[in-house]
Amino acid sequence: MNIRFATVMAISNVLIAVGLTAPQTVHAQAPTIIGYPANFDAVNNTGGPTEGFEIEADGIQPSDVTRVFGQIGNTCYIRYCAGKITATPSGVVIRWESPYDPNKQQFTLATPVPNGSLATGESCWTIGLGVRYPGAGCEHFGISTTINPTRVVYRWLVPDPNNPGTLTYFAGSPVPGAPPPMPIPVPIPQPVINVLPPAVAGGAPIVQFQIDPPVPAPPPLPPPVPQFGDAQWVKVFKLEMPDPVDLNDLMGGNPAVPEAAGQVETPWALIQFDPGSHSKRKNLQNGGGLGGGSRAVVRRYEHYAYTGAYDPATHAVVCGGDGTCSTPQPGELGDLIGAQNAAANLVVPSVIVTGITKTGGTVTSTDGTIRCPQVCTANYAAGKQLTLTAVAPKDNVFTGWGGACSGTQATCQLTINDVTKASVNFAPTFVLQVSRQNGGTTTGTPSGEFGTSINCDGTCSANYQAGSVVTLTANPIAPAKFTGWSGACSGTQNTCVITMPSAGVKAQANYK
Repeated sequence: MNIRFATVMAISNVLIAVGLTAPQTVHAQAPTIIGYPANFDAVNNTGGPTEGFEIEADGIQPSDVTRVFGQIGNTCYIRYCAGKITATPSGVVIRWESPYDPNKQQFTLATPVPNGSLATGESCWTIGLGVRYPGAGCEHFGISTTINPTRVVYRWLVPDPNNPGTLTYFAGSPVPGAPPPMPIPVPIPQPVINVLPPAVAGGAPIVQFQIDPPVPAPPPLPPPVPQFGDAQWVKVFKLEMPDPVDLNDLMGGNPAVPEAAGQVETPWALIQFDPGSHSKRKNLQNGGGLGGGSRAVVRRYEHYAYTGAYDPATHAVVCGGDGTCSTPQPGELGDLIGAQNAAANLVVPSVIVTGITKTGGTVTSTDGTIRCPQVCTANYAAGKQLTLTAVAPKDNVFTGWGGACSGTQATCQLTINDVTKASVNFAPTFVLQVSRQNGGTTTGTPSGEFGTSINCDGTCSANYQAGSVVTLTANPIAPAKFTGWSGACSGTQNTCVITMPSAGVKAQANYK
């Protein structure tokens, strides 16, 4: 099997528990999300080995889960192979678990503590890290779903001391005299993606990504004042693609993965859970107008621990430098927590006209929105019916449509339900000029463009496209006789065949 194909198939489940979503409400001139694939690496931040992982996804059923990472046939791509789906009262859980040896009364596989190998969002699996994977201390997880879960939580799993052979959530160390500690979720936020209509008709809709800071687990003993959560630094990369992004596209080195310096959208941002919900650092939003022709927006998130100072009473961050927390100061940037690539695949009802800039001419729409070459792209509500009309520039002729339009009629009828690309083709014309010497007339077939024709008893002309084949016929008027051609024609036959070049042509019929 081709390694790349095996890789693609193995990671085809790699979604942040969202996969394909149910179509959202269609706003006028707004695209519809049809899915947002994503993948993520999680670094084992528990301080000890773990024996499994869980994704809890509320608001969906097992039948909504289409794929689970990471086994194809008999080949496993992470140590735990494929996760198992179980229904819950609120949704589903997907668990990746180590096998258990009842004779030795121990689990046989474990994710170790990190050894410094970098997990970049799509690397922490057998092919991604290769020989470094067994000791890297990270894993790659994900599922694909047909609708968007209402809530997603990630947790590491460890042996349950009260139930040999079973796993439970990692919850940290117990505090003497306090209630049992609560499970500690993996602090990798799930992106929430919304599409907003444009501010003006025909404008670019806004595709907005938002991540909220992880909500901390309740402490064993209530604090005297409400506590902020642990902060983390986030770096965001962005890329738009002209075609929908598949799961296999969100792999390292693929052109769909934004990770170059020029694709950094947010160099650094600090997010932190605020118990009062009034902090400017509560969440991170990234959004902007969708580029003309884009079918997918891809964002890559890298999450790092904040290792700077906290307020001792509230646990709110106290950043160094100018205090704005806009970039890590010395001693404030900790280890990588995890990384993920998230994409929004969109149905974008829109029209894109091409072919005008090179040749001139115009294409207009019945509603007046398309006025190419000034406005060649516009967004519409799904189902919009539209007529495009092409007008060739001076000395050019319209030769036909391409893309979603076809034929040689100057008008094209469209129903807009997705990105609709129409190309227009114009061709320049060139003058065939005919003259005579002495008596006689000259005719030409076929007729030229713009109603012109060769049918003259003196100098006359007609416009033709390059490559047109024109037959000229000399007609002497007695007593004159035809003696031959000059210019572009030669010989004494009374007919001459000219294939029009990309330039003007002159021919003369001679009589005596």
